[in-house]
Amino acid sequence: MITFNDIKNSKEIQTYIKKADESLVELGYTEHSFAHVEKVAKQAKDILSKLGYEERTADLAQIAGYMHDIGNVVNRVDHAQSGAIMAFRILDNMGMDVTEIATVISAIGNHDESTAVPVNEVAAALILADKSDVRRSRVRNRDFATFDIHDRVNYSVESSSLTLNEQTKDIVLDLTIDTKICAVMDYFEIFLGRMLLCRRAAAYLKLKFKLVINGVELL
Repeated sequence: MITFNDIKNSKEIQTYIKKADESLVELGYTEHSFAHVEKVAKQAKDILSKLGYEERTADLAQIAGYMHDIGNVVNRVDHAQSGAIMAFRILDNMGMDVTEIATVISAIGNHDESTAVPVNEVAAALILADKSDVRRSRVRNRDFATFDIHDRVNYSVESSSLTLNEQTKDIVLDLTIDTKICAVMDYFEIFLGRMLLCRRAAAYLKLKFKLVINGVELL
């Protein structure tokens, strides 16, 4: 059985993550390196574990979360599909069970908001974990005068948390935003699609997605 440690310790996967992020540096994107994928992997696993899914299903969400952005090494456009194909080759060569490979690559291939659909529980957990990773430390640009809207939105986030309440079946993205840096409407301008996708993913898991910004429930 291929474990998360096998995936995390793979020099091949580490190289693709590193090189994919280097490509995104040149394109001006926020951080998509190990801090991001490790956070997404942990969050995706935690969601399914708290909901009582089988341990192996949660493990597959962790694996998908760690590998989900490797397709950026090919191109940012359609990186979810590129990443799914790359993941198939890697996991097949590692000897992973074909049914498990199918689950992982379905999740990876369905995580980008332009084409994403929560086709299974692993995909749903990956979407929620990935789209909720909004934080100041993802901004690489340190010249505030040249910030674009993505830089401003991420840099404005002073704190963020994704909390699952198993009793009420709510999953809440709670953000504290410095509105002197970014207006709340700016957040919605670039992230509305992501938040609606989170709502669909939550519904797949029989949860209700809520977005709270500065103490006000907005979604």
